[in-house]
Amino acid sequence: MADQTGSFFSRILGLFFSSNDPEAEKRRQLKVLAKALSKNRYKWYRPGSEEALVAMGKFFYEVYKVVGSAQIVLANANTSMVLKNVLVEMTLSPKQKELKERLTEEAIKERAKSTPIRELAELVNNEISTFMGGFDSEKINKIDALYSQLELMVNFVSFDYYFLLKKFDSRIPERTFTYTPKFEHIRGEYVLEDLKDFAAVMYSLPLDADWAKIFAVVKAYREVDAVSIGHWNKLMNILGEVRRSEIIEQIICHLDKNPDYIVKPETVTIRIVDNYLQKMKTQTEMCVFQIKQEKKNTKASELLKSIFGTEAVVRLKNYAERNNAAFEKKMLGGYLYVEELNYLKAFLIDYFKRDIRAITDLFLVRGKWSAASLTVAYSQSFHELLEISDKITSFDDSLAEDDELGTKLRVLLTRADRDKEVIKQLRPQLKEVNDMALKLLTDGTQHFIVIARNLKGILEDFEKSPHALLTNWKELEMHADRPIKEWVVEVYKKIYAFVMLMQLYLKGE
Repeated sequence: MADQTGSFFSRILGLFFSSNDPEAEKRRQLKVLAKALSKNRYKWYRPGSEEALVAMGKFFYEVYKVVGSAQIVLANANTSMVLKNVLVEMTLSPKQKELKERLTEEAIKERAKSTPIRELAELVNNEISTFMGGFDSEKINKIDALYSQLELMVNFVSFDYYFLLKKFDSRIPERTFTYTPKFEHIRGEYVLEDLKDFAAVMYSLPLDADWAKIFAVVKAYREVDAVSIGHWNKLMNILGEVRRSEIIEQIICHLDKNPDYIVKPETVTIRIVDNYLQKMKTQTEMCVFQIKQEKKNTKASELLKSIFGTEAVVRLKNYAERNNAAFEKKMLGGYLYVEELNYLKAFLIDYFKRDIRAITDLFLVRGKWSAASLTVAYSQSFHELLEISDKITSFDDSLAEDDELGTKLRVLLTRADRDKEVIKQLRPQLKEVNDMALKLLTDGTQHFIVIARNLKGILEDFEKSPHALLTNWKELEMHADRPIKEWVVEVYKKIYAFVMLMQLYLKGE
């Protein structure tokens, strides 16, 4: 009951002594603000006339004198990857610095000259893991926090003091501190937005940051001192006093006619260490990949010349690189095994159906084997390759524009221009085509390996006595077009070179 009575009398008193009119309450609060401003030690503002006074201009000019040269040094610093890298690298341990030197592109390429690529890839992977392991969570947090402080400092330095000061003295030159300013009182509304922007960067600034360390980073970044550390520390003390006086907030609230205005400091939370490590890892992996590709291309070039006498090998009409442009426009991979399938088709046409068929006829047709079962794998692979040659032709023909599959792909591509959902139909269809090409390649390569193994066994049988596989070597020598050993060795080497070429492309599939 007592609480209810107290509440009742409070409501009655409120009716007489306070107003429910928000505007009246705002006017009352603005009067209180005006009185507080009149008593504030910083005489920057005259509430009655709402003027920004000369003293305000002088304050900003003193700040400008400290940060003016730093504005040039730190221009675009917030977007600089170099600055981020410098900060991280200043924290590296001696071991990390050594590893970093070994993981540069130049160093990796130099090591590739004397180290097998697989071994090098493993070494680089282990080294990057060790390097990254040198950053525990505590170290990462300290680095990220220091960068956040540095960025807030850059924001403060980059504030447009010159634009603000020209409102107090229109003739003031930019960053020429031999000039003696002639500041005048001006209407407060002219600087209201400037004060809001300045308050945001000033209140964001960590006044107690490790400025010696931060400016050491800046010096390493630009190789010059951004500001005098003594002048900067003095400025931090001044800003601390200004913040405690609340002069800037009070002026903003009064000019803005908004007693409830609150300065919203900027926040910066950028994880530069994670980005640095990810970029370094990606760069090293890309470097190793490029070296692999270069070695692969060089080896492929050598093999192509030894097998075909040229690097330009084209036998297919439709499963072709020229048709990939339409797929690439839709962000699709297109035909993935164009080169490899051309090589297989060319080898089947140019060599298998001539040289390999001739030597196979000699051994499988005229040869007398100690056991019929010994020829099964050889014979089966030979006939499978004959079929694969025909399958490749049929596969390539099926992709022609006037064939069913080729027409279907072309229609889907055309519809995809108008309906993006068609891509979902096109993608599995394209995968099916590439899977067919890959099966032809893997099956063909495997069958050539079988034939090569059999030829190697035949050669070994030819050179030993007594013979274990074939029993009519004298007869075979009479019907051979050339010395058997020389012929088998040549065919074996050709197949071996072709298998190596295929493995260069298909390894990892």
